[in-house]
Amino acid sequence: MVEDEDSAAVRRRSVVRVVPPLRPRKLAKVPFVELADGRLQGVVSSGSDIQRVYVSSVTAGSHGYSCSTNNNRPCGGNGLCKHLQALVAEAVGQYGVARVARYLGLDDADGSATPDDLLAQLGGGPERTPAATVFSRFLRHLSYLELPESADPIPELHWFPSTPAVR
Repeated sequence: MVEDEDSAAVRRRSVVRVVPPLRPRKLAKVPFVELADGRLQGVVSSGSDIQRVYVSSVTAGSHGYSCSTNNNRPCGGNGLCKHLQALVAEAVGQYGVARVARYLGLDDADGSATPDDLLAQLGGGPERTPAATVFSRFLRHLSYLELPESADPIPELHWFPSTPAVR
């Protein structure tokens, strides 16, 4: 079967490129991290209570930060707490230091910055951001793990990349 130019172009635009993580992530410590909604945000496990998680975020540009439990109780740490430090470290592992620095508007001129270098550049202060949206998105991602195996399409994941059909 010969594919015309228009259908080939549509097929190329219909597939989203997936960027693999730079290194395996520590999902037990930071099970969810994303660059979305103008923030580096994610879910970080508590170091002291296995049933508690924190929703942490750093706003791009202003570098304001937030850290609270999933039900909006503020973190007990001062300033850039260990949850925010873990979030930045895992984001660098997932996306790379250059992409995280660029997204947050931080300096990585020579490409050799470390997560600690990025944290040192965050000059913003505490800001309240709603944890519910991030936590809800995390729970939604977890729900896909509970789906039974199936070759049928999942409507919510219609945007997710797939391999082309073998003919």
